[in-house]
Amino acid sequence: MPDKPYLQIFYYAEFGKFIDFKNPKTFNEKLNWLKLYYRRPDLITLVDKYEVKKYIADKIGEQYVIPTLGVWDKFEDINFNELPNQFVLKCTHDSGGLVVCKDKSKLDLKKAKEKIEKSLANNYYLWTREWSYKGVKPRIIAEKYMEDQETGELRDYKFFCFNGEPKLMFVATERGVKNTKFDFYDMQFNHMNIVQHYPNSVSAIKKPEHFEKMLELAKKLSEGFPHVRVDFYEANGQVYFGEMTFYHFGAIVPLKQKSGIKKLEIGWYFQKKLANMKIIQRKDFVGCRVNQHLTMDLMNDYYKRRKD
Repeated sequence: MPDKPYLQIFYYAEFGKFIDFKNPKTFNEKLNWLKLYYRRPDLITLVDKYEVKKYIADKIGEQYVIPTLGVWDKFEDINFNELPNQFVLKCTHDSGGLVVCKDKSKLDLKKAKEKIEKSLANNYYLWTREWSYKGVKPRIIAEKYMEDQETGELRDYKFFCFNGEPKLMFVATERGVKNTKFDFYDMQFNHMNIVQHYPNSVSAIKKPEHFEKMLELAKKLSEGFPHVRVDFYEANGQVYFGEMTFYHFGAIVPLKQKSGIKKLEIGWYFQKKLANMKIIQRKDFVGCRVNQHLTMDLMNDYYKRRKD
């Protein structure tokens, strides 16, 4: 099924209405518009978890890049004897295919292999037609294990940026233990009455030590893009780049206000109508026809993952 009708079906299943591509108004409508009509070739590099590291090093400095311990095409190519006692395995082209090793002697290689190989086989583009992932080569990378001593975890600070200006952010905490929490903040780090998919934390979250530095870096990395979410970590007094995401939550999960659980709209952060933007398309990425039954299977599996 071509991208446009697929996105309409997917969006309707979540929101009960179709996308107005001629005049998108909501945040998620605009992100879906960008999927179809804003296809800069460099986005492929920026969503590749390995290739983006060189870009980040050149743009803001190598000190913000989490060290890479190795990169491989297949799980069998990994020499675990050469890896340190603690490390993280992830795939370059998807989200969620993560193996965190805190003690190599206790690592279940069979389970790790199953998880990584499942991620390698996953065509991330097909889920929500985030077109840039279609051009990313599936590989495995190992990174240095990171943990902040004060919090006992690696908190994720995610900034929604519009044309080089961070406008909203959230902090992801308690990840990896099926108790993930999302807490939204404005740019003065005031807690906002917003929920999205995950509940808020029950305890107050301390403002990161280098919050202003994160803002500065987010501005620099988001320059020239109508929208991008720029993610950082803070570990033991040092800021690290996480990733750049151009279609937050696949552009199908609404933001809601906690009071009455009303849907919240932030589409007005875009400074101009997307319909007036220059359309950028690559002919080899305009559409993709896949078996109709496969499409439905992918959608059903996606919603099963959402529930998990």
